[in-house]
Amino acid sequence: MSNVPTASQTVGPFFSIGLSAMCRAELTPHAATGASITVRGRVLDGDGRPVPDAVLEIWHADSDGKYDLRGDAGKNAAGGVPTGFGRIATNDEGEFRFTTRKPGAVREPDGRVQAAHLAVVLFMRGLLRHLVTRIYFAGENANSTDPILELVPAGRRGTLLAVPSPDAPDEYLWDIRLQGERETVFFDA
Repeated sequence: MSNVPTASQTVGPFFSIGLSAMCRAELTPHAATGASITVRGRVLDGDGRPVPDAVLEIWHADSDGKYDLRGDAGKNAAGGVPTGFGRIATNDEGEFRFTTRKPGAVREPDGRVQAAHLAVVLFMRGLLRHLVTRIYFAGENANSTDPILELVPAGRRGTLLAVPSPDAPDEYLWDIRLQGERETVFFDA
C-alpha cells in the first residue's frame, strides 16, 4: 500500500448522501444561551455571478467560547450533530441563510483571545480542494487583537467581516467572493 495521499476529488451531484442530518438552517437549539442571529449572503464567482450549487459548512463556539466536541454532542445536539455545526446549501441565486446563537470569544491555550467568529468551509462543483475562511462580526472590540485577523493584511480584513443588516436588528450580511478585487480571504487548511 502506498503512503501517498489520494488526490482531492471534485464534488458531484451527491451532496444529500449522508448529509441530511447536518443540513440545517438552525445551527443551535432554541434553549441555547446567547443572542440569536441570522447570517445571510451570497456565494459569487470571479465575474460576480451567483454560485447555485455551493455548500457552506459552519462550526462555531457557544456563547461562552466553548466548542461542542464530539464527546458532548450526544447530550447537546439532536442526531449526534454538534451544536453550532451545520451545512447550508446555496439556492439558485447563490444565496444562503442560517440562524444561530452569536458565539463568544475563544481563549487559546496560550491565553490569547480570538474574537467571536464562525469557521466556514466551502465546497462546490469545480473545486479540487475545499476553501476555508471565517466570519467575524463588524464592530467587535476583540477584532483588533484577534491573532488570526492579525495575519490578514489590513486592507483585506473587511472580506471576513459580516456587517449588520439595515433591514433587521439581529441579522448580519456577508458574501463570499471566490475571485476578483474583493476576493474573500481564504486560509490554508
